[in-house]
Amino acid sequence: MGGSGGTLGESGAAAMFMGEWQHTLDTKGRLIVPARFREQLGERFVVTRGLDHCLFVYPPEEWAILEEKLKALPLTKGDARRFVRFLFSGATECELDKQGRITLPANLREYGKLDKDVVVIGVSNRVEIWAKEHWEDYVEEASASYEEIAEKIVDLGI
Repeated sequence: MGGSGGTLGESGAAAMFMGEWQHTLDTKGRLIVPARFREQLGERFVVTRGLDHCLFVYPPEEWAILEEKLKALPLTKGDARRFVRFLFSGATECELDKQGRITLPANLREYGKLDKDVVVIGVSNRVEIWAKEHWEDYVEEASASYEEIAEKIVDLGI
């Protein structure tokens, strides 16, 4: 495995997810996974509740890394227990069908407020699935404070 973890592509480098695609859920809750992400995610991958009411999608290798980090959290800390329960209870393994689609379970569609129009974005080591209107609201809000946020995180060495 290369560098910082992730799925290995044909070049041997760790996969990095980036970009934004708009798609539509069909009446059965199926979503076409962007072709660019399919190869990096593999045939089977994990979808779970994310933050900000989006869904997080992890390739198996990244999910295993996250799982190990979560196992290391102290069970005596209430916030840690709640976070681990939240993430794992919402997790499901999805498999691509022949058309490159996954079926999102009702509980995850409900959590993400996913009805019809969705946005699928790449965020470094994971993919996120957003309801289109929530993504647009998030981008508008984040854009207004983008420079302020950048000034705050410059201290993190970015």
